[in-house]
Amino acid sequence: MFTKILIANRGEIAMRIMRACQELGVKTVAVYSDADQNALHVQFADEAVHLGASAPKESYLNRDKLIQAALHSGAEAIHPGYGFLSENAAFAAAVESAKLKFIGPSADSIRAMGDKAESKILMKKAGVPTVPGFEGLETEAEFKQAAQEIGYPVLIKASAGGGGKGMRVVSQESELQDALELARGEALNSFGDERLLIEKYIAAAHHVEFQVFGDEQGNLIHLFERECSVQRRHQKIIEETPSPVLTSELREQMGAAAVQAAKAVNYFNAGTIEFIFDPSSAQYYFLEMNTRLQVEHPVTELVAGIDLAQWQIRVAAGEKFPFQQKDFMQRGHAIECRVYAEDPASGFLPSTGKLLQFIEPHGPGVRVDSGFAKGKTVTHFYDPLLAKLIVHAENRETAIQKMQNALKNFIVHGVVTNVDFMQAVLAHPDFASGQVTTRWVETVLAVADLAVEKNKPTPEQLISAALAEATLANSSIAAVERRNESDPYSPWRQTNGFRN
Repeated sequence: MFTKILIANRGEIAMRIMRACQELGVKTVAVYSDADQNALHVQFADEAVHLGASAPKESYLNRDKLIQAALHSGAEAIHPGYGFLSENAAFAAAVESAKLKFIGPSADSIRAMGDKAESKILMKKAGVPTVPGFEGLETEAEFKQAAQEIGYPVLIKASAGGGGKGMRVVSQESELQDALELARGEALNSFGDERLLIEKYIAAAHHVEFQVFGDEQGNLIHLFERECSVQRRHQKIIEETPSPVLTSELREQMGAAAVQAAKAVNYFNAGTIEFIFDPSSAQYYFLEMNTRLQVEHPVTELVAGIDLAQWQIRVAAGEKFPFQQKDFMQRGHAIECRVYAEDPASGFLPSTGKLLQFIEPHGPGVRVDSGFAKGKTVTHFYDPLLAKLIVHAENRETAIQKMQNALKNFIVHGVVTNVDFMQAVLAHPDFASGQVTTRWVETVLAVADLAVEKNKPTPEQLISAALAEATLANSSIAAVERRNESDPYSPWRQTNGFRN
């Protein structure tokens, strides 16, 4: 086992990995930027190394600084978390070249699955169903021809992309040119690669992914599925397992296909095979592979009964994964809500500021993976994810009720959050019946129906409340002063906030 690990990330995922390391008796090294010098993960680690300026390219995306930090601190391995450099094949290779262990898959596996176009070709060869589409196109004329052959609507995607970046839905030919220009620009800005692919867009689709896990000795299994169809801007917000739309037969078929896909690239450590599922035809198609630990891994941990973060570290240290497929079953139901500092009523724009209050819910079957605390600051430099709220119960109905109650008790002041929005989703009949598709938020749950604004006080109400509070405070001070008129030196006569 390693004695010291550097976590090349920040926020809740850095905290999650550090807790796993603590339980394994492994010391941790945090890294931080200027904006994160007082962050929770910096305080939690055994030691911390300053990387540079707040911009990601000067800190968390600077692979040379990360490797030097690991070497100078005496760390033997680097855990990339998710995002940033977690799926960067060049970084994984550079870590290994520096005689450090990269806690994740091989650089070759990352490279093979990191390119959406190349991975689709690989999956076709491996016999895994893929969405009808074309890769390697360059000119607008080629895209027009491909779109006509596939049939509208189509989806334009960045070949090297992820997280909804460089992605555009095109309903008709007149929209194609603008979509290509926008997608190319976004892909180049986000990934440094403007290549695009085109595929059939399945409108009423479910996003169902399978967790896979394997060791470096060739043992690889799946740990069941996660339903991830509640999305905004092609990014997940709420995930759950088991999926309410899969039968046991489909679960077995898709799980086998996921293992087959991972084995095609000699995969080891934690990874996720993502599928698009069409409930009207009961057909599923390979979407992409995430060659890292997923944001939503806690729901799998609770239902499958395994600590994925710990096992990532253990297999990277050379341990054999001792389990087989038959050793796992789904126990109960788990739901995860991503609590973001963002305003759903303003197009989910990020919200920044100091957290004046941050109270996490507690109770049986309630888990919070958080990277923030009261007094910490949410900046514009990074993803505005505050925490992941996860619940586990004996069935889906009970899990939904438990999550609604937990959200009510998640108190955040200082920034706007999406908590009310997620309450609206959970309370909707479509969610209760498992009918939410990937475009449901934008097409069904319109902003006007969110009930987010309805509960917000008006400016007039806020002013009235502030005046009332001030009046009460002044009355209390006056009463205290009257009680202490005989003592001119009483500290209770002061109105400067004196505390004993």
